[in-house]
This record gives sequence, structure tokens and C-alpha cells, in this order.
Amino acid sequence: MQRKLDLRSGTPVWSAYRSPSVPMGRLARDVKSDVLIVGMGISGAMMAEALTRDALSVICIDRRGPLQGSTAATTALVQFEIDQPLTKLSKMIGGAAAQQAWRRSRLAVINLEGRIAELCIRCSQVSTQSLYLAGTTLGPMDLRKEAEARRRAGIGASFLIRARLRDEFGIDRGGAILSHDNLALDPRKLTAGLLLAALNKKARLYAPAEAMAIEDNRLGVVVVTRQGPTITARHLILTTGYELLDVVPAVSHKVISTWAIATRQQPAKIWPGAAMIWEASDPYLYVRATADGRVICGGEDEDFTDEERRNALTDKKAAQLSNKLKRIFPLLDTKAEFAWSGSFGAIGTGLPIIGALPDHPRIHAVMGYGGNGILFSQIASEVVSASIKGGEDTDADLFAFKA
Repeated sequence: MQRKLDLRSGTPVWSAYRSPSVPMGRLARDVKSDVLIVGMGISGAMMAEALTRDALSVICIDRRGPLQGSTAATTALVQFEIDQPLTKLSKMIGGAAAQQAWRRSRLAVINLEGRIAELCIRCSQVSTQSLYLAGTTLGPMDLRKEAEARRRAGIGASFLIRARLRDEFGIDRGGAILSHDNLALDPRKLTAGLLLAALNKKARLYAPAEAMAIEDNRLGVVVVTRQGPTITARHLILTTGYELLDVVPAVSHKVISTWAIATRQQPAKIWPGAAMIWEASDPYLYVRATADGRVICGGEDEDFTDEERRNALTDKKAAQLSNKLKRIFPLLDTKAEFAWSGSFGAIGTGLPIIGALPDHPRIHAVMGYGGNGILFSQIASEVVSASIKGGEDTDADLFAFKA
């Protein structure tokens, strides 16, 4: 049915913080529901909470268990800035579509923040500024044009010259774009909170339970699990991350390896505003602070998926990330207290693919590529739930599978 990946290794920083326990059931007999969700990471959790809120009966299964896949390895920079700058994305998919993709990503931050507040989920959430630093792929003049393009699309952005960037944030670079109202949070606590909210609305969660075969027709879907029992549902949603089931059509994506580190707690040395940082370079670099003063730094991607090779490089990559972080913030203790690696999907546009599979209207897939996975999960919960209720999200075509 699917390619199985070792999605992460090492010790993600989130292991230092206790997340709520999510009780699981054992799938011991055939069951039925309105919707079956395969995968209990952040995408599956958001889908489950949204659909149970709509009073649909929901079953979730996962071959590992909740929070055990790539969600545990994410660094959770919940930024509306899509991997592809607006100026570049406009050349790929057209100006109007690119502007709408960016606006929808911006709206997703607002909607997610409201969702967390409404459900009273305690996930160390902080609203923060973000800085897009000039680097090897976009210099100061490029960033100035990018900021202008964002403003034309109705998205707030300010270009900071070197002197202002140095004076306000203590960073010595040629320039940066300053944005506001992004989110930093603990992804495991968020995912657990969403699953618990779905449980409170009568969702049924089973793990370990692995989908082995799918049969669908105009009336519904039947999934056979490895353990034997079958699950019958009107709709099936695949939130399996980068482990794609065979029923999902091939798309022009690649799975690559990435690394991250986290320092010791040092709140007195955190830069003003604890702004998130993304460097416009190849390889890129990103930085954020946790609520208790650790610094997370990631990047150094490599274009391969061999897990053993990826894991063997972790010490080397951790040292490189530490050195790059030291160049930005010389006063920080950049030694890695936590270091981990992971695999994630990438696609040229940096946009997700969300929606019903071609020729399978009752099977929906959520494929959130790139660095905006949590926001793309939020968008998916809106797009797919609208489709299942018989409506249509106005941006559904923007993220749909292309023929």
C-alpha cells in the first residue's frame, strides 16, 4: 500500500516538554463511520476536530500512534510566508493565483490562532514577528521588491535597511523584510489538544492500526486493516504525510532530508521580540525561540531520502547549524542540547496539494509540502470539510490535484 519511511531520528526538542496523553482504542471488529482519517499527526488531528465539530462521526487510525511521525520533528515556525517568495511564485502560477495563495496562508494563521483560543489548547503559543533576511538567493534589492509585491497583495510587510535591522534586532545583514502576527508553538501539544477535542465529540481513535487495502465506489469506501477488521466510511481522508499510499497519483514532488538543533535555555540572550528568522539563502537557515528561551535552528537540507545516510550526518549538520547561528548571534551559546533529523516533502511551488483524488471522489488527500505544513493542515481542514459537507471552498481549485 505505501512506502514506509523512518521519518525522523535523534531527539527533537519537544521531548523536553510533556504533552497530554491521547487515549487509543484497539480495533477488534469491523466498524463504520461517516469519515475515516488515516494518520494522527497534525493534519489528521485538525481534520478530526473540524469534522467532529460539524457533527460527523469520525474514526482515526495510525500505524504508529498519535504524534509519532513527522509532527514530532517539526520546528513549528507557523509563518504565513510560503517557501516560494511572492515574486517568484507569481512567475510560476500567475500573479492572481500567487497573491491568493499568500492571502489564504495569511488567513490560515488567523484561523488557527482563533481555533486554539476557542478550544483552550495550551501549546505554548506565542504571536511573533518574523524577519526574512537577505542572503545568497535574494539580496536587499530583491527583498525590497518582494515587500512591495506583498503590500500590493494586501499583506503587510516592511523592508528594513541594514542600519535599522542592526539597531532594532542586533542582526548585521544587508536588509530584511519584517512581518507580524505569525505563531510559534509546541506542535505535539497542539496535535494532542486537537485529538482530545475530537475525542470529546465522540471521535474513535485506533492505534496501532494500519490500512492495507482500499476499495471505493460511488457510495463509500472500505479499508482493510493489517489487523483484520475492516472500516467502512462515506469518505476517506489520507493524512499520511510523506508516506504516500499507492492510490495517490504521482506528483512532481521529492522527499528530502533536513536537520535541526535546539540550544539550552538562555532567555536573557534572546534577541528583541524573539522574532522568527528565515534566511534567503541556499541552503536556507531558519531560527526561532521557544517560550522558555531555547533557540531552535534548522536547515542544511540534502536531496536524498536514505535514512541511514541521513542519520549518520546528524553530528556534522548540527555543528554546521551551530556555527551559522553563532554568526547571526555571536553572544548566544549555540551548542546543541538537542539535535535531530527528518524527512519532508518538497514541491517546486511550495504549495500543498489538497482535495479529492482524480477518479476517486470519496478519497481525499492532504499533502502539505515544504515549511508551512501546519498552516497547510489548517487550510486542508477547511477545504476538505467543506467538500464533505457538499459545499466548496473558494480556493479549492488552487490546491487541487492537477490533471
